[in-house]
Amino acid sequence: MNLPLWLYYVLGFPLLLGPLITIHELGHYLVGRWFGVHAEAFSVGFGKEIAGFTDRRGTRWKLSALPLGGYVQFKGDMNPASIPDADAAALASDEDRIGSFHHAALWKRALIVFAGPATNILLTLAIFAGFFALYGKPVPADAAQQMTVAEFAEVSPARAAGIEIGDRIVAVEGERMEDFRDVQDSILLYPGRTLDITVARDGAERTFAVPVRSVEMEDRFGNVSKVGLIGIASGASSFNFEPQGMIASLGLAVDHSLGIIDMMVTGIGQIFTGERSVQELGGPVKIAKFSGEQLSLGAMAFINFAALISLNLAFINLLPIPALDGGHLAFYAAEAVRRKPVGPRGTEVAYRAGVALVLMLMVFVTINDLVSLPVFGN
Repeated sequence: MNLPLWLYYVLGFPLLLGPLITIHELGHYLVGRWFGVHAEAFSVGFGKEIAGFTDRRGTRWKLSALPLGGYVQFKGDMNPASIPDADAAALASDEDRIGSFHHAALWKRALIVFAGPATNILLTLAIFAGFFALYGKPVPADAAQQMTVAEFAEVSPARAAGIEIGDRIVAVEGERMEDFRDVQDSILLYPGRTLDITVARDGAERTFAVPVRSVEMEDRFGNVSKVGLIGIASGASSFNFEPQGMIASLGLAVDHSLGIIDMMVTGIGQIFTGERSVQELGGPVKIAKFSGEQLSLGAMAFINFAALISLNLAFINLLPIPALDGGHLAFYAAEAVRRKPVGPRGTEVAYRAGVALVLMLMVFVTINDLVSLPVFGN
């Protein structure tokens, strides 16, 4: 569709987050319902209700004003963050305990909480598996030639380190490489580092310490990212696509997802160590921008981006921060070890700190997003 880019931004954000949030919360709701826990409210978004209805089970389904998340509020929850009310739980009558989340067995509560991120993971795997089943597995048309250094860039740390044209790359940092995409992935994330590159030359393997250049690259939409380059070009770049069955496609989807998680963990670690700027962190404004850009590229690009964001949502929600799903699971793990819940005072302090941390992070990334927009002169 030949639409102005700003319209893609307007359309992309709700088309992306709306379904992903709904699927996440449906995971909580359906497993809770399976275990007989009553859901008092199911909300897409936070804050004031815009529209909604109450079903015959007494659950209020609603669309709320702030479209930055959602929640399922179960019976016995103090608030939408599922913070337990210890006093109310202790004084609950037998009737109040029926269908109450906080009176359910520990393993049931843990599965209900885990079900949200799990549905996001399953959605990601389904999308990636669908792509592999539809298009096939990319396999180098000429694997040996693809791993061979054919030429150097004008500025090439690899050439300066001693690598020569005709060398065949076999490993980066001791990890064996299967194709040139593996080589790129092993280098792009590490600008400024020195990596050990192992090549095959004259029947023997040699290892060279190659300093990785830090280069800022800009895409067609003006988004700038810092990547690592060593200044080499492959002898061949073509791929053949081998058809895959559903089982094989699912295995490939799992491997691909694990690779993305590894990149996310690496990137976050580099921000903490100072190797990358905190400006690379993105929030709702950047998600809206990127979702619109991917939507403008077509359905497949947008669906692929949705899979990435779905995996990100699962990863973030599983972090052991109180008020997130991972924080609840951490409390349940402590309860399983202690054979009793964490004390009400400790629980309250931890959840308040968790909520404050999440809010501060949300404010920070939103400001970070806004100041990176062209309207502010960046």
